Amino acid sequence: MDLKLFGEVFVTLLVITDPPGMVPIFLALTGAMPKKERNTAAWKAVVLALGVIAVFAVAGQTILEYLHIDLPALQGAGGLLLVLVALELLTGKAEDPDAQTTSNVALVPLGTPLLAGPGAIVATMLFVQRSSGPAEYLAIGLAILAVMVTVYLVLRYSGVLVRILKPSGIEVLTRIAGLLLAAIAVQLMADAIGAFVEKYSQSH
Repeated sequence: MDLKLFGEVFVTLLVITDPPGMVPIFLALTGAMPKKERNTAAWKAVVLALGVIAVFAVAGQTILEYLHIDLPALQGAGGLLLVLVALELLTGKAEDPDAQTTSNVALVPLGTPLLAGPGAIVATMLFVQRSSGPAEYLAIGLAILAVMVTVYLVLRYSGVLVRILKPSGIEVLTRIAGLLLAAIAVQLMADAIGAFVEKYSQSH
């Protein structure tokens, strides 16, 4: 196994998925849930993210070419999804426990586009394109798995913060998380627009 590549992929994806940065958003979306449901949400989000990243690692280029989708379009779509979630957090709509079930929160926005977002997908696809041979593919696969295990452990034990913060603290955290999400969303869309402008200005 290529240890250098393993380290490179692990660090890159860990920085992109940003487990500590995920904690306030995760708690904002799951803070009102019982501990068991919160743990289930963490598990589902990580499994979905792992699945999405694995699919794009294996067949990402083919999927995008078949659908005639540019990578910036994927980025823009991720940004739009996050804007919707950020607005819910900022306006307090997400606090109604009946409004969102565990699986919904775990799948969108936690699993995708936060964990398996455009950044993680593009980085994985680039690593796969650069690699050749089973040893390098194995290193990439194990690095993705190691990152997801790390993310799961961080989310799984973020419940400790719920006990410390109490409901009022979670509410403040929810607003901050909404603001952070909105900023991430705007950045994603700005990058997407920038990439489109660059692409079309070169083609003309």
